[in-house]
Amino acid sequence: MFLKRAASCGSNYVSMSLGSLLCSAVACLAIVPFGFAQAVLAPAELTLRASASEVRVTFTTDRNGRILSTVQPGDFAVVDQDRVVRDFRSFTRSEYTRLDVAVLVDMSGSITPKFRQKLSSIVDQFAHDEALPGNSLSVISFRGLKPTLLCDRNCRDLNFSAHFPAAGSADQTPLHDSIVFASQLLARRSDPQTRKIVILFSDGADTISLHSFTDTLDTAIDEEVAIYSVDSGDSSHPSSGSPVLRTLAAGTGGRYFPLDAGPAKILDAVLADSRTTYTVAYKLPSPAAGFHLVRVLPTHDLDLQFHCRRGYYYPGDSGN
Repeated sequence: MFLKRAASCGSNYVSMSLGSLLCSAVACLAIVPFGFAQAVLAPAELTLRASASEVRVTFTTDRNGRILSTVQPGDFAVVDQDRVVRDFRSFTRSEYTRLDVAVLVDMSGSITPKFRQKLSSIVDQFAHDEALPGNSLSVISFRGLKPTLLCDRNCRDLNFSAHFPAAGSADQTPLHDSIVFASQLLARRSDPQTRKIVILFSDGADTISLHSFTDTLDTAIDEEVAIYSVDSGDSSHPSSGSPVLRTLAAGTGGRYFPLDAGPAKILDAVLADSRTTYTVAYKLPSPAAGFHLVRVLPTHDLDLQFHCRRGYYYPGDSGN
């Protein structure tokens, strides 16, 4: 997840905080040190120690696909590794004030001509939908060796069909590299009050990326980017790419859709998830170094579904 390095007020330790992470409809995991005041360290400074810290989880939930606007602390519990947490230090409702959305579109030969016209139409509708401010949407395509930024926060005049090849070819598919590119682009230009979204149109295939799938998922988590994956594969013949797209969505706090879901349902989910969020904070259950798996589970209403990022990285405690 997103790592922020911050020096403690004292001179005897340095703390790491893991910035807000979204639980699909949005879960945010953060390790926050108490009482730090010095400047944030440069990313290269990786000698870190942790003191009294807390985890923050920001999430939304739904019942049978419908977003809930009211959730109480008794409705859920957090499972951090193998420890059940119900003793929360705080529970508040929060909202993101801005959105920064990157539409990432597979234009490689693996996308059949059957879906090209549909993809072009859907992305065009996103670019002109009044629900998304004109300066909040960018479009990135990928094929061959690397992704291409077609428009950056100003996509109203984009003629998407002109950029989409009419027929498939045997070119390569750099899916993982393109997700990393989009995640880093959003991270460079957004602030903590902005929810960073990648809407990915792909069949889940990758043939040439330098980044592994694990690298890709870790980067999206580190940069606080939620991936909403739209499966452009043939639904009548499911491929090995569909589990990839589902894992990207579930692991980053986004959602998975078949292409037939249509632009209205996809965009409604993105907007609803961003408007209704809750943040709960609790004491770090274990100082063990490494990745901490986090889940949010219902306590009594089993129809409640909590969509959250898969966890956070903690550096562990070390001696002076």
